[in-house]
Amino acid sequence: MYISEVMTTAPEDERGALETRVYRELEKLNIKYERVDNDKVETMEECVEISEKLGAEIRKTIVVCNRQKTEFYLVILPAGKRFDSKLFAAMMRTARVSFASPEDMEKVIGLTPGEASVMGVLNDTDGKVQVVIDKAVADAEWFACNPGANTTHIRFKTRQLINSFLPAEKHKPEIIML
Repeated sequence: MYISEVMTTAPEDERGALETRVYRELEKLNIKYERVDNDKVETMEECVEISEKLGAEIRKTIVVCNRQKTEFYLVILPAGKRFDSKLFAAMMRTARVSFASPEDMEKVIGLTPGEASVMGVLNDTDGKVQVVIDKAVADAEWFACNPGANTTHIRFKTRQLINSFLPAEKHKPEIIML
């Protein structure tokens, strides 16, 4: 798998709209980041080499919703952690949740399965998505994810995600132990 050297600046070439907005927002918030370009990845197993190169685990991001599709949750977990929908629903005080369809994901965060990222909150201007972060992720020094394209990955301090980036995007994360 191709993985570039680690870089500390935004790409100079043309990128997708969301990825471009992510770099602009990180710079505006003075959040220093490192990034690598890589071959397209769609599974957590494919991200292992990227995690090693960045020195931070790429986090698993899933989007779930209630049956009525009135409540959406962007859930961030350690890469190897299994998502327990019953436990999650109980913790969020909702009857039950299931994985959001690709169409619903596209609607609420502008991303589809295989490219889901917390950076999708930039597309959630209506605040329809509740960001939920596993405590193990919240407690880690580094946070790594894709910036809206699964051909690039970035890392920055987790506290900057929680205390700067998400609040700037009007998303207050809920931190729970899943």
